[in-house]
Amino acid sequence: MGTSANIARQACVLGPGPGAADQFWQAHRRGQLIGLRTSGTTTGAGRVIVRSTDSWVDSLDAVAQRCALTPHDRIWIPGPMGSTMNLFAACLAVHNGVEWSSDKPECATIWQLTPARLSSLLDAGLPRSQRLREVIVAGDGLSRGLRDRATTRGLEVVHYYGAAEMSMIAMGSCRDDLELFDRVEARITDGTIWVRSPWLAQGYLQASADEPPSSGNPVPLRLETPAPLRRGDDGFVTVGDRGALAGRRLIVAGRDGAVTAAGQTVILAPLLDRLRHRAQGELFLLGLPHAALGQVLTAVVTRRDDLGPVRAWAREHLAGADRPRRWLWVPRPPLTASGKVDLRALALDLAGPADRPDAP
Repeated sequence: MGTSANIARQACVLGPGPGAADQFWQAHRRGQLIGLRTSGTTTGAGRVIVRSTDSWVDSLDAVAQRCALTPHDRIWIPGPMGSTMNLFAACLAVHNGVEWSSDKPECATIWQLTPARLSSLLDAGLPRSQRLREVIVAGDGLSRGLRDRATTRGLEVVHYYGAAEMSMIAMGSCRDDLELFDRVEARITDGTIWVRSPWLAQGYLQASADEPPSSGNPVPLRLETPAPLRRGDDGFVTVGDRGALAGRRLIVAGRDGAVTAAGQTVILAPLLDRLRHRAQGELFLLGLPHAALGQVLTAVVTRRDDLGPVRAWAREHLAGADRPRRWLWVPRPPLTASGKVDLRALALDLAGPADRPDAP
């Protein structure tokens, strides 16, 4: 995609602050491509994703319909606009004439949250407001148990699966009932989810070292599609997420990671999918340092009463390296600024002092 026509075009790299939504709409009026910074919480390296504004705007009416938005709503969007899910929610609000803010959740009718933030807020008790009616949950898979906790509080729950590079892919009420979004096609190849739709990004911005992307300013555009984004000749793309497809129902297992213990490598995504269905709260898999084994496969749950039942199920149904050797309860895992569980920080918190990178 590095043609002279692409190089001649310019992309406006949006900043992480509250003005990002205004920058988005200014770029839209100019017909200008935008650059969205990612935090790198999944891949370990932040990037600037280039897309047309239409690749979001043309989907906003359908999203609003799914969320039953009205002009009387007000959306609370905690977290920075540098998170694409937060910026998308702000653009959704502006497009539909809905007020939004990053503070005063007690005044909102709708909250946009990650599953981790929803869990924390349910634990703390929802603010006493007669206005709150719905939560839009994204950024990670929403468990059926957490959805049920919200619905028992009288809340409607809308959950979606997407990626910064592919925008909206599937919607439902939790990760167990996701259906492909409007005009989205999907296929599974070797267990990997491939998507084709009008909502795809064009690639990653590669700026020269002497002309780095600066927030809100146009930069010369040179597009590349290195990992994790891969593009097929037929227009399907993937970021490496694993899953399965039944008609238009999409089952998302997550992105491959691996733990190697005593010379045996365990691919985490399919194992995590099996274990999560047995937990009422959230469950994560980590490889924690071990002096003799290299790593030890560790299961972390956020509800203490999940430890016994899920561990018993694993003892009966999992064998060899697939069976976690450590089981830990962490009710409030560390979060990134955008509200996702920070697995790298969690692993550091759980590692022994001698295993930390800064240990003497």
